[in-house]
Amino acid sequence: MTLFARIKPIAVAIGFAALTLGLAACQPDSNSSSSTPASNTDKAAAQTPQMSESEKANALFERAFEESVARSPESLTFLGRKERQDEWNDLSKAFDDESLELNKQYLADLGSIDRAKLDEATQLSYDLFKQSLEEDIEDARWRLYNYPVNQMFGRHSGVVSLLINQHRINSVQDAENYIARLNKIGPYFDQLIEGIEARTAANIIPPKFVFPHVIRDSKNIITGAPFDDGEPSALLADFTKKVTALAEKDEAVNDAQRDTLIEQATAALSNSMQPAYQKLIDHLVELEKQATTDDGVWKWKDGDEFFNVALKRTTTTELSSNEIHEIGLKEVERIHNEMRAIKDKVNFDGDLKAFMQFMREDDQFYYANTEEGKARYLQEATDLIETIKGKTDEMFITKPKADLKVKAVEPFREQSAGKAFYQRPSEDGTRPGLYYANLYDMKAMPVYQMEALAYHEGIPGHHMQLAIQQELQGIPKFRRFGGYTAYIEGWGLYSEFLPKEFGFYENPYSDFGRLAMELWRACRLVVDTGIHTKKWTRQQGIDYYVNNTPNAESDAVKMVERHVVMPSQATAYKIGMLKIIELREKAKAALGEQFDIREYHDEVLKYGPLPLNVVEAKVDAWVAAKQSS
Repeated sequence: MTLFARIKPIAVAIGFAALTLGLAACQPDSNSSSSTPASNTDKAAAQTPQMSESEKANALFERAFEESVARSPESLTFLGRKERQDEWNDLSKAFDDESLELNKQYLADLGSIDRAKLDEATQLSYDLFKQSLEEDIEDARWRLYNYPVNQMFGRHSGVVSLLINQHRINSVQDAENYIARLNKIGPYFDQLIEGIEARTAANIIPPKFVFPHVIRDSKNIITGAPFDDGEPSALLADFTKKVTALAEKDEAVNDAQRDTLIEQATAALSNSMQPAYQKLIDHLVELEKQATTDDGVWKWKDGDEFFNVALKRTTTTELSSNEIHEIGLKEVERIHNEMRAIKDKVNFDGDLKAFMQFMREDDQFYYANTEEGKARYLQEATDLIETIKGKTDEMFITKPKADLKVKAVEPFREQSAGKAFYQRPSEDGTRPGLYYANLYDMKAMPVYQMEALAYHEGIPGHHMQLAIQQELQGIPKFRRFGGYTAYIEGWGLYSEFLPKEFGFYENPYSDFGRLAMELWRACRLVVDTGIHTKKWTRQQGIDYYVNNTPNAESDAVKMVERHVVMPSQATAYKIGMLKIIELREKAKAALGEQFDIREYHDEVLKYGPLPLNVVEAKVDAWVAAKQSS
């Protein structure tokens, strides 16, 4: 993954946590085994004396993006490109060192460009590009400060997710590339284990709770045919389905070719995939013996310094850990008061804690943990998104072209995956955006939260924001495919609140669900900082959620475990939302009747993701321009 929760515009060590905001490249040979950046001679030839300073800058942005991301086969696949489709990323230290040197060279190249001669749009790109490179170079010292295998994301589940969800098979070559990837899992996992060993030597070992999750999920992947006598495994079922569909639509692919491809994939699963996963499992079983129950990054060398940097990268603010903790406590109190008003509205006899327990336990708020109950949830979530699509003209000027689908999290990872998440569409829009709902435990998916969850992950939330971002014209690719977590997740949380102003959440229980989800994000500010700087234990964090929210205890367990392996990431949601609302209310007060919420949303979205201070500067400039006109 990228070093911090913020997704860097330039991929220096891109992994599965970052690939949902993937990057792009343009290597011509789909079977190329390497990607070499252009030489200085090539660079000089690409820039003619007739180029303006802005054209030179944008050529640099494009070159750096393409060179950097062409080095990541997984990123190419995420964008729907076929280059290097038979390979995995290079996880070696040598690759990381080379990435660092490339970033230093890009920064040097940027220094030859006169910012004062750039047009306004290119100046913004220049500033963002420069900041990102400087931070990547500065943050190289923290390269080992993460857990490359954990219950939230990791190579063990990421390779399967990529093959199933991103590796499309539209030709025999695509199928052969899929098989090639299966056969290359062994060397790939060897590099993964080397990285784990380097972290172990630096005393960066996941806490004990991580290991049962990761070992279980890894075993699940090598369960079923051809690994045993059960039903086809997830990968064999996926490959068979895709190749069968190819044979049905392409007359050039006969039954014998299909069967041969399936046999080759079966052999690759047995001879390459199974031993690679077993080797990883064996390593993790041994490493688990060294793990402790200390959860916060305070336990690492210079852990406090690391966490402060992580907070800056995540929130794009200068807020300290203590300040964020206090903001969380105040927001929890405010939301509790709004919940009490709903409790009184529905005539519940009891205090807020009793009302939360009622919402947590009463069967009317949950669908059955059956295939029928899960299908009903998916259908109703889809219906909610279709309904709100009819209101988007009142909320937005610009709308995405790419489609959105609702999908259940796959069985191989549903026990460990989060409650819900969004995966952006392919670069060309032919693969839709996906709203994933985790239906493993229906008691963790209350119906009263369904509405807010659909708005956050779908429309007007991440799909509206990220699909529009990819479709923007006239900005460099590093901005179209990069991002800032506080901006992205702040928008997602703001999108839970926005529909209320347009007549949604008519059911008071759904409105309570909206508040429950906002409360959850406020608690994150308290618990994330509590674990990583105040030395809270895992159980203290779980207790805080259980005592202050209506969510299931299983939700609390997953969230605290997420805090532990993704330090600072969960603080982005509330900090980002608060800034978006603050700027909106400030603009509304300044403009009065001139204020148009559609124009405000356009101003927030039309540049793509930005640090929060830059969003503020853009909104202020928009307000000033409207006032002067």
